[in-house]
Amino acid sequence: MKALTAAVTAAALLFAGSAMADEALVKKNACIGCHAMDAKKVGPTWKEIAAKRKGMKAEELAATIVKGGKGVYGKIPMPPQAKAQGDSVAIAKWILSL
Repeated sequence: MKALTAAVTAAALLFAGSAMADEALVKKNACIGCHAMDAKKVGPTWKEIAAKRKGMKAEELAATIVKGGKGVYGKIPMPPQAKAQGDSVAIAKWILSL
C-alpha cells in the first residue's frame, strides 16, 4: 500500500511539475500578454483554445503558434510567434491538456 501511495504521489508531482514548466514557457514567451486561463484578454483563454482545438495534434497547434493565425476566434489576428518555435510543441501540449 505504501508503494502504491508513493507511486501515485510521484506521478502527481511529475504531472504538476510539467504543467508548471509549461506555464513558465507561456510566461517566458510573453503569451500571457494576450491570453489567460479564464479571463479573455486580447486573444481567447487557454481553456477556449483547448476546447476549440480538441483532438488536434500538438504539432499542428505549435505550427499555428509560430506562424500566427486569423479568423478562428474573431477579427483580431494572432501575430506570428517565431521566437517561441523551440517551445511551441511543449506550449501546445500544455494548452491541449487543459
